[in-house]
Amino acid sequence: MESFLWSVGIFSEPEFGYSREVITKMVQLIQSVDDIYNIYGTLEELVLFTDVIDRWDVNAMEQLPDYMKICFMALFNTINEIAYDTLKEQPHGWKITQYLKKLWGDLCKAYLVEAKWYNNRYTPTLDEYLSNAAVSIGGSVMQGHAYFSLKPKITKEALDYIENNQKVVRWLGMLVRLWDDLGTSTAELERGDVPKSVQCYMHETGASEPVAREHIRGLFSDTWKKMNKDSISCSLFPEPFISAALGGARIAHHYYIDSDGFGDPNNQTKERLMLLLVDPISSHVIVG
Repeated sequence: MESFLWSVGIFSEPEFGYSREVITKMVQLIQSVDDIYNIYGTLEELVLFTDVIDRWDVNAMEQLPDYMKICFMALFNTINEIAYDTLKEQPHGWKITQYLKKLWGDLCKAYLVEAKWYNNRYTPTLDEYLSNAAVSIGGSVMQGHAYFSLKPKITKEALDYIENNQKVVRWLGMLVRLWDDLGTSTAELERGDVPKSVQCYMHETGASEPVAREHIRGLFSDTWKKMNKDSISCSLFPEPFISAALGGARIAHHYYIDSDGFGDPNNQTKERLMLLLVDPISSHVIVG
C-alpha cells in the first residue's frame, strides 16, 4: 500500500496506470534489495550479489545463498518483463535491458560502498556520503523506469542523461535522500546502518544534532531551487517525466517530514491511505 501511494505521488493522472504499476514494483524491489545490503547479507555475500547483478547472469547466481537467489530472480524477471513491454511498443527501437540493468548495477555498487563503510566502522565526510547516497537512494532507478513506463520515443541522449545521473535525476536523488535522512536516520542507526547525512556532518564539524539538522534542511532548500531551475530548462524528456521527478521529491517530503512514514508507517500514513485509496468517496451532496 505504501509503495502504491508512492507511485500515485509520482503519477497521479488516470492515464498513467501502467506507470503506477511499474513504479510500485520498483519501490518494492528497491526496498527488498536495500534490506539485503543493510540487514541480511554478510559483506562476502554482498560482494557476490553485486557481481551477479552487474553481470545480469542467471547462471552466476548459483554461488548465492537461497534468499539472494530469490531476490535476484524476482528482479531479473521483472526488469525483463518491463523491457519486453517496451520492445512490443517500439520493436525497432532501443533494447532497454542493458540500460535498466546498468541502473540496478550502479545502485547495488552504491549499496556495497555503504556496506563496506559500515563493516569498517568508517564515517565518510558529508560530501563523500552525499555523492554516493544520491545514487543509493534509488532516484536514477525510479526515473529510468518512469521514463520507459511512459512508452516515449526513446532517444540515446535521454538514456545517457538518466544513466549518468544528470541534473534532474541527481537532484531528485538528493532531495529524497535528505528527507529520508531527516526522518529515518536515528532508527536506521539503531538497527545497524552507515551514518547518514546528519551524523556525517556532526562527525566532520563537531556540530550538535540540532545544528546539523538545520544544515541539512538548508541543503534541501538549495537542492529544490536547482531542481526547479533544471526541470524548467530540460527539454530531453516528455513533460510527464519531469512531473514524475518533482512528484517523487514531494512524496518523499510527505513520507519523511515528521518521521519514517514509509518504512514504519505511522497512524497519519495509514489514515491517508485509507482516505485516498480504500474508503469510498461520500455520495452525499451538499446543497448550499
